[in-house]
Amino acid sequence: MPRFRPEPPHTHGGPSRTAILLVNLGTPEAPTAPALRRYLKEFLSDPRVVEIPRWAWWLILHGIILNTRPARSARKYAQVWLKEGSPLQVHTERQAKLLQGLLGQQGHDGVKVAWAMRYGRSSVAEALTRLKAEGAQRILIVPLYPQYAASTSASVMDSVAQWMQGCRNLPELRWVRHFHDHPGYIAALAASVKDHWQRNGRPERLLISFHGLPRRSLDLGDPYYCECQKTGRLLAQALGLETHQYAITFQSRFGRARWLEPYTQPTLEQWGREGMKRVDVICPGFVADCLETLEEIAIECKTVFLAAGGREFRYIPCLNERPDWIAALATLTTQHLGHWLTESDQEPPAGGDRARALGAPN
Repeated sequence: MPRFRPEPPHTHGGPSRTAILLVNLGTPEAPTAPALRRYLKEFLSDPRVVEIPRWAWWLILHGIILNTRPARSARKYAQVWLKEGSPLQVHTERQAKLLQGLLGQQGHDGVKVAWAMRYGRSSVAEALTRLKAEGAQRILIVPLYPQYAASTSASVMDSVAQWMQGCRNLPELRWVRHFHDHPGYIAALAASVKDHWQRNGRPERLLISFHGLPRRSLDLGDPYYCECQKTGRLLAQALGLETHQYAITFQSRFGRARWLEPYTQPTLEQWGREGMKRVDVICPGFVADCLETLEEIAIECKTVFLAAGGREFRYIPCLNERPDWIAALATLTTQHLGHWLTESDQEPPAGGDRARALGAPN
């Protein structure tokens, strides 16, 4: 088998195109147990996601998890599945289209915007191959994770690097490491909360919930916890909140190991028992609604809070297609594109043919 994939047809002296690839986590193809099994197998086989010895994890994954979890997860996905498909995929695709439109309005018509999923389809490799076939020679990779983590942002770049290993004629690449404190992102979050409060009134407390990671990740040097804390602090400052008016927690704990604390669900249970009447929850670690926000937070955590004695629970949706978020995304990407936006097309070699480019005699 050849080491490199065949190169797309190339015209010497053709335009050098620029592209943006938005990448989110991934989603099963359908809310069914077989589809979830395929998705979870790919996701949980990533050594970036689960950092325990491979042989031990293989036994757990194939002996227990893939035989028990797919059906349970499929039932959860079925509760939030949209007519167009998975919420995460639907929102990510819409974000890409809106960003494409806004960049065009700003005069950047030549920039192509595409989207991909780290796990499942459309994969990072599939998206990069399409962009390359369309003539993209400069590609900005944008993992849609505001806070950097090895298990998310770095895993995206692993998939990019794997694709590069099979590519003979590499495009120029850049990537966005994180945007946890980007002014446009924070402003869009704050505006979404203010809009929600204007419609529904203010709660007794705002819960800012991030996806959890094993506590060990912090000990090993992963900056995720610190970046979550900064995002939460900046959001609270933008909203004018005192420290007793909000809390930062972590959700989606899996297994028996200690994860980043405090945990979201136990916090809500405690608040309910203490007689808190209303709480609002926002999940800034996700820029698009997904299973973890629509089912885990808006359904499961709401049930827990009300059962513990709380009276009113409101979930504040992710940024999704908010115009201020798309504007912030346009600012973020154009800042990273830099001179790519104004760089002129490369001139063809003298004579414009491959023989002259290689220095062959006339």
